[in-house]
Amino acid sequence: MIEDLVPDLLWEQVAPLLPAPKQRPYRHHGRRRADDRAVLAGIVFVLRHGVGWRQVPKDSLGVSGVTCWRRLREWTEAGVWPKLHEAVLAQMRREGLLDLEEMSIDGSHVRALKRGDRVGPSPVDRGRPGSKHHLIVDAGGTPLQVSLTGGNRHDVTQLLPLIDTLPAIRGVVGRPRRKPRVLYADRGYDYDRYRRQIRQRGITPKVARRSVAHGSGLGKKRWVVERGFSWLHQFKRLRTRYEIRADLHLGLMHLACAIICWRKLPGRSF
Repeated sequence: MIEDLVPDLLWEQVAPLLPAPKQRPYRHHGRRRADDRAVLAGIVFVLRHGVGWRQVPKDSLGVSGVTCWRRLREWTEAGVWPKLHEAVLAQMRREGLLDLEEMSIDGSHVRALKRGDRVGPSPVDRGRPGSKHHLIVDAGGTPLQVSLTGGNRHDVTQLLPLIDTLPAIRGVVGRPRRKPRVLYADRGYDYDRYRRQIRQRGITPKVARRSVAHGSGLGKKRWVVERGFSWLHQFKRLRTRYEIRADLHLGLMHLACAIICWRKLPGRSF
Protein backbone atom coordinates (compact mmCIF):
# COMPACT_ATOMS: atom_id res chain seq x y z
CA MET A 1 0.00 0.00 0.00
CA ILE A 2 2.89 2.36 0.73
CA GLU A 3 4.24 1.92 -2.80
CA ASP A 4 0.79 2.66 -4.24
CA LEU A 5 0.48 5.94 -2.32
CA VAL A 6 4.12 6.99 -2.69
CA PRO A 7 5.69 5.41 -5.80
CA ASP A 8 9.45 4.95 -5.94
CA LEU A 9 10.00 7.83 -8.37
CA LEU A 10 7.98 10.21 -6.20
CA TRP A 11 9.84 9.14 -3.08
CA GLU A 12 13.17 9.76 -4.82
CA GLN A 13 11.93 13.32 -5.42
CA VAL A 14 10.77 13.90 -1.84
CA ALA A 15 13.45 12.18 0.25
CA PRO A 16 16.31 14.68 -0.34
CA LEU A 17 14.05 17.56 0.72
CA LEU A 18 13.12 16.17 4.13
CA PRO A 19 14.92 17.69 7.12
CA ALA A 20 17.22 15.46 9.14
CA PRO A 21 15.51 14.12 12.28
CA LYS A 22 16.56 15.60 15.57
CA GLN A 23 19.11 13.55 17.46
CA ARG A 24 17.83 12.14 20.72
CA PRO A 25 20.02 12.26 23.84
CA TYR A 26 21.96 9.04 24.34
CA ARG A 27 20.19 8.15 27.59
CA HIS A 28 16.72 8.77 26.21
CA HIS A 29 15.77 5.83 24.05
CA GLY A 30 12.03 5.43 23.50
CA ARG A 31 10.33 4.20 20.37
CA ARG A 32 12.09 4.02 17.04
CA ARG A 33 11.20 6.86 14.69
CA ALA A 34 8.50 5.93 12.18
CA ASP A 35 9.62 5.44 8.58
CA ASP A 36 9.39 8.70 6.61
CA ARG A 37 8.00 7.05 3.47
CA ALA A 38 5.23 5.32 5.44
CA VAL A 39 4.37 8.62 7.12
CA LEU A 40 4.21 10.40 3.77
CA ALA A 41 1.92 7.63 2.51
CA GLY A 42 -0.38 8.31 5.47
CA ILE A 43 -0.44 12.03 4.66
CA VAL A 44 -1.23 11.32 1.00
CA PHE A 45 -3.97 8.89 2.09
CA VAL A 46 -5.68 11.60 4.16
CA LEU A 47 -5.19 14.15 1.38
CA ARG A 48 -6.70 11.91 -1.30
CA HIS A 49 -9.61 10.42 0.65
CA GLY A 50 -10.50 13.32 2.95
CA VAL A 51 -10.69 11.14 6.06
CA GLY A 52 -9.68 12.12 9.57
CA TRP A 53 -6.21 11.44 10.90
CA ARG A 54 -7.53 8.71 13.19
CA GLN A 55 -8.69 6.81 10.11
CA VAL A 56 -5.18 6.32 8.71
CA PRO A 57 -4.88 2.52 8.18
CA LYS A 58 -2.21 1.73 10.74
CA ASP A 59 -2.31 -2.00 9.98
CA SER A 60 -1.40 -1.37 6.33
CA LEU A 61 1.03 1.53 6.74
CA GLY A 62 2.57 0.79 10.12
CA VAL A 63 2.13 4.38 11.35
CA SER A 64 -0.60 6.14 13.27
CA GLY A 65 -2.56 9.18 12.18
CA VAL A 66 -1.14 11.20 15.05
CA THR A 67 2.38 10.50 13.82
CA CYS A 68 1.38 11.54 10.30
CA TRP A 69 -0.10 14.80 11.58
CA ARG A 70 3.00 15.60 13.64
CA ARG A 71 5.29 14.87 10.70
CA LEU A 72 3.06 17.02 8.44
CA ARG A 73 3.54 19.86 10.93
CA GLU A 74 7.29 19.29 11.03
CA TRP A 75 7.73 19.15 7.27
CA THR A 76 5.38 22.09 6.66
CA GLU A 77 7.38 24.27 9.05
CA ALA A 78 10.55 23.18 7.22
CA GLY A 79 9.09 24.35 3.87
CA VAL A 80 9.24 20.92 2.22
CA TRP A 81 6.10 21.17 0.08
CA PRO A 82 6.85 24.40 -1.85
CA LYS A 83 10.36 23.06 -2.55
CA LEU A 84 8.89 19.83 -3.88
CA HIS A 85 6.44 21.74 -6.08
CA GLU A 86 9.23 23.92 -7.48
CA ALA A 87 11.44 20.91 -8.18
CA VAL A 88 8.67 19.13 -10.10
CA LEU A 89 7.87 22.29 -12.08
CA ALA A 90 11.52 22.44 -13.14
CA GLN A 91 11.26 18.86 -14.41
CA MET A 92 8.10 19.72 -16.34
CA ARG A 93 9.80 22.69 -17.98
CA ARG A 94 12.76 20.51 -18.90
CA GLU A 95 10.34 18.12 -20.61
CA GLY A 96 8.58 20.97 -22.42
CA LEU A 97 5.32 20.42 -20.53
CA LEU A 98 4.80 24.02 -19.36
CA ASP A 99 3.49 27.00 -21.31
CA LEU A 100 4.54 30.01 -19.23
CA GLU A 101 3.77 32.68 -21.82
CA GLU A 102 0.17 32.95 -20.61
CA MET A 103 -1.22 32.44 -17.11
CA SER A 104 -4.66 32.65 -15.50
CA ILE A 105 -5.69 33.46 -11.94
CA ASP A 106 -8.85 32.97 -9.87
CA GLY A 107 -10.19 32.17 -6.39
CA SER A 108 -12.50 29.47 -5.02
CA HIS A 109 -14.45 29.26 -1.74
CA VAL A 110 -14.27 26.25 0.56
CA ARG A 111 -16.19 25.73 3.76
CA ALA A 112 -14.25 25.72 7.05
CA LEU A 113 -15.62 23.46 9.77
CA LYS A 114 -13.40 24.91 12.48
CA ARG A 115 -12.23 28.34 13.47
CA GLY A 116 -8.64 29.37 12.93
CA ASP A 117 -6.35 31.63 11.00
CA ARG A 118 -7.55 32.81 7.58
CA VAL A 119 -11.18 31.91 8.21
CA GLY A 120 -13.97 34.40 7.61
CA PRO A 121 -17.69 34.63 6.83
CA SER A 122 -18.27 33.38 3.32
CA PRO A 123 -20.35 35.70 1.09
CA VAL A 124 -21.47 32.72 -1.03
CA ASP A 125 -22.50 30.35 1.82
CA ARG A 126 -24.86 32.36 4.04
CA GLY A 127 -22.04 33.79 6.08
CA ARG A 128 -20.82 30.41 7.32
CA PRO A 129 -17.11 30.24 8.18
CA GLY A 130 -15.01 29.60 5.13
CA SER A 131 -11.67 30.08 3.45
CA LYS A 132 -10.67 30.88 -0.09
CA HIS A 133 -8.15 29.13 -2.29
CA HIS A 134 -6.32 31.37 -4.75
CA LEU A 135 -4.59 29.76 -7.73
CA ILE A 136 -2.48 30.83 -10.68
CA VAL A 137 -1.94 28.36 -13.52
CA ASP A 138 -0.09 28.18 -16.84
CA ALA A 139 -1.79 28.06 -20.24
CA GLY A 140 -2.56 24.36 -19.75
CA GLY A 141 -4.00 24.63 -16.24
CA THR A 142 -0.92 23.37 -14.39
CA PRO A 143 -0.89 24.90 -10.87
CA LEU A 144 2.08 27.20 -10.36
CA GLN A 145 1.29 28.97 -7.08
CA VAL A 146 -1.45 28.89 -4.44
CA SER A 147 -2.43 30.96 -1.43
CA LEU A 148 -5.04 30.83 1.33
CA THR A 149 -7.17 33.63 2.79
CA GLY A 150 -10.37 34.04 4.77
CA GLY A 151 -13.60 33.51 2.88
CA ASN A 152 -14.44 37.21 3.09
CA ARG A 153 -11.25 38.39 1.38
CA HIS A 154 -11.60 39.76 -2.14
CA ASP A 155 -9.89 37.88 -4.96
CA VAL A 156 -7.93 40.93 -6.04
CA THR A 157 -6.08 41.08 -2.70
CA GLN A 158 -4.07 38.03 -3.78
CA LEU A 159 -3.40 39.15 -7.35
CA LEU A 160 -0.02 40.78 -6.79
CA PRO A 161 1.11 38.43 -3.97
CA LEU A 162 0.58 35.41 -6.25
CA ILE A 163 2.45 37.05 -9.12
CA ASP A 164 5.31 38.17 -6.90
CA THR A 165 5.71 34.76 -5.24
CA LEU A 166 5.71 32.70 -8.44
CA PRO A 167 8.56 30.20 -8.10
CA ALA A 168 11.69 30.64 -10.18
CA ILE A 169 11.05 27.79 -12.59
CA ARG A 170 14.32 26.34 -13.81
CA GLY A 171 14.86 23.29 -15.99
CA VAL A 172 16.39 24.86 -19.13
CA VAL A 173 19.54 26.82 -19.89
CA GLY A 174 19.25 30.51 -19.03
CA ARG A 175 17.50 32.52 -16.39
CA PRO A 176 14.66 30.85 -14.49
CA ARG A 177 11.19 31.94 -15.58
CA ARG A 178 9.36 34.04 -12.99
CA LYS A 179 6.47 35.75 -14.78
CA PRO A 180 4.17 35.36 -17.80
CA ARG A 181 3.83 37.54 -20.85
CA VAL A 182 0.01 37.76 -20.50
CA LEU A 183 -2.21 37.29 -17.43
CA TYR A 184 -5.92 36.47 -17.73
CA ALA A 185 -8.48 37.17 -15.00
CA ASP A 186 -12.24 37.58 -14.57
CA ARG A 187 -14.28 40.61 -13.53
CA GLY A 188 -13.30 40.25 -9.89
CA TYR A 189 -9.88 41.66 -10.77
CA ASP A 190 -11.22 44.63 -12.77
CA TYR A 191 -9.36 47.53 -11.11
CA ASP A 192 -7.32 49.99 -13.14
CA ARG A 193 -4.72 50.53 -10.43
CA TYR A 194 -3.99 46.81 -10.40
CA ARG A 195 -3.75 46.81 -14.18
CA ARG A 196 -1.09 49.51 -13.91
CA GLN A 197 0.86 47.53 -11.31
CA ILE A 198 0.71 44.41 -13.49
CA ARG A 199 2.05 46.36 -16.46
CA GLN A 200 4.85 47.73 -14.27
CA ARG A 201 5.95 44.13 -13.81
CA GLY A 202 6.21 43.66 -17.58
CA ILE A 203 2.98 41.66 -17.87
CA THR A 204 0.04 42.43 -20.16
CA PRO A 205 -3.25 42.19 -18.19
CA LYS A 206 -6.26 40.67 -19.93
CA VAL A 207 -9.03 41.28 -17.39
CA ALA A 208 -12.74 41.16 -18.17
CA ARG A 209 -14.59 44.47 -17.67
CA ARG A 210 -17.51 44.59 -15.25
CA SER A 211 -19.41 47.11 -17.35
CA VAL A 212 -19.17 45.05 -20.54
CA ALA A 213 -21.68 42.35 -21.45
CA HIS A 214 -20.56 38.74 -21.42
CA GLY A 215 -18.95 37.51 -24.60
CA SER A 216 -15.54 39.18 -24.41
CA GLY A 217 -13.90 35.93 -25.53
CA LEU A 218 -11.50 35.85 -22.57
CA GLY A 219 -13.25 32.77 -21.26
CA LYS A 220 -11.57 30.77 -24.01
CA LYS A 221 -8.30 31.45 -22.20
CA ARG A 222 -9.42 31.63 -18.57
CA TRP A 223 -11.20 28.29 -18.39
CA VAL A 224 -7.94 26.49 -17.65
CA VAL A 225 -7.86 27.90 -14.12
CA GLU A 226 -11.21 26.21 -13.44
CA ARG A 227 -9.65 22.96 -14.62
CA GLY A 228 -6.78 23.63 -12.24
CA PHE A 229 -9.23 23.97 -9.36
CA SER A 230 -10.95 20.76 -10.47
CA TRP A 231 -7.64 18.89 -10.26
CA LEU A 232 -6.85 20.49 -6.90
CA HIS A 233 -10.20 19.65 -5.35
CA GLN A 234 -10.06 16.04 -6.48
CA PHE A 235 -8.03 15.75 -3.28
CA LYS A 236 -11.00 15.46 -0.94
CA ARG A 237 -9.19 16.87 2.07
CA LEU A 238 -9.08 20.24 0.28
CA ARG A 239 -12.79 20.44 -0.57
CA THR A 240 -13.55 21.39 3.03
CA ARG A 241 -11.08 22.95 5.41
CA TYR A 242 -10.67 20.85 8.55
CA GLU A 243 -7.31 22.18 9.78
CA ILE A 244 -7.35 24.92 12.39
CA ARG A 245 -3.81 25.92 11.46
CA ALA A 246 -3.73 27.75 8.15
CA ASP A 247 -0.14 26.74 7.41
CA LEU A 248 -1.04 23.03 7.53
CA HIS A 249 -3.95 23.44 5.13
CA LEU A 250 -1.74 25.51 2.82
CA GLY A 251 0.94 22.83 3.10
CA LEU A 252 -1.55 20.21 1.92
CA MET A 253 -2.44 22.50 -0.99
CA HIS A 254 1.22 22.72 -2.01
CA LEU A 255 1.59 18.94 -1.72
CA ALA A 256 -1.49 18.43 -3.91
CA CYS A 257 -0.09 20.84 -6.52
CA ALA A 258 3.21 18.95 -6.52
CA ILE A 259 1.42 15.62 -7.04
CA ILE A 260 -0.69 17.07 -9.87
CA CYS A 261 2.47 18.28 -11.61
CA TRP A 262 4.34 15.04 -10.92
CA ARG A 263 1.56 13.02 -12.56
CA LYS A 264 2.07 14.97 -15.79
CA LEU A 265 5.66 13.78 -16.17
CA PRO A 266 6.25 10.86 -18.56
CA GLY A 267 5.70 7.47 -16.94
CA ARG A 268 4.49 8.89 -13.64
CA SER A 269 0.92 8.04 -12.75
CA PHE A 270 -0.72 6.52 -9.69
